Formats: sequence, structure tokens, C-alpha cells
Amino acid sequence: MNALFIGRFQPFHKGHLMLLQSISSQYDEIIIGIGSSQYSSTIDNPYSEDERKKMIAKSLDKIGINNYKIVLIPDIHNPPKWVSHVLSIVRDFDVVISNNSFTKQLFSEKGYLVKGTPYFEKERYSGEEIRRRMINNEEWEDLVPEVAAKIIKDIDGVQRLKDLSR
Repeated sequence: MNALFIGRFQPFHKGHLMLLQSISSQYDEIIIGIGSSQYSSTIDNPYSEDERKKMIAKSLDKIGINNYKIVLIPDIHNPPKWVSHVLSIVRDFDVVISNNSFTKQLFSEKGYLVKGTPYFEKERYSGEEIRRRMINNEEWEDLVPEVAAKIIKDIDGVQRLKDLSR
């Protein structure tokens, strides 16, 4: 059985990592869809698809999760056609893993099994909170996997975000 998990991963954080750790043994393969993949260099989407892909892959590889593949899912801004759009990119899944109510609704309406997941300190482990902390020179590195923090530093991702916020 294969699972599809879609997120923007701006950035990939420990909440994502804990979720993937908790479900990795339940599925043969986890298909990680990087949503809104075409966007980067904006306040809400500062990191490119390649940067996000690298954060995810290196974080999962480091802890020994290897039953995954990453796919890029650009946004089409057309909710009635979004599930069909996703299916044009990836088809080999049996269940959708999501806590996003809109994603759950859209896939459920098309007959897909959708499972929610436990939240891991949602207020703390959220891309929005992490980006806010980066902009405000607050501690953020403990909220992302060590390898993701290194990638963000290597690409000067904090400064990029600060520049975008001006």
C-alpha cells in the first residue's frame, strides 16, 4: 500500500519529519508531493523546488527512511481540477495523508481514502512560524532537521527571507 503526502515544505521541519517517521513503517512507499513547486523567492515560498527536495531527501536519508519518492506538484489555482492535476503527475497511491481540510475534501469527493495524522506541536512546527522566527532573528534551527538547517545556511536562506520581507 502506498501513501501520498503533499505539503509545501517551506521549510521542511521536524513536524514533517516526525509525521514521516510515524507512517513510514505502515506503507510500502510514501510519495511526498512538493506542492506549489513552481514558487520560490516569495515570503510564503522562499525556497525552490530543488532546495525543498534536497532538505527532504537528506533529512530522511540521515535517519534511514528510504521507502519514499519525491514528486513535484505545481499549483494550478483551480480547485475543481486540482485532484485530476495531481493524478496526471502521480497515480500509484492508495491513501492520501493530510490534515489540510481542503485537500481532504477534494480527494474524498473523488473517492480516495484520506487519513489524518497526529499533529506534532503544530504551533511550533509550522513553516509560517519558522519563517517568522528567521525574519525576526529568533531561534529557529531547533525546529528543522539538522541537515535542513545546514542547507538553509548554505544557501543563505535566512537572509533571502529577510530580503523578501522588506
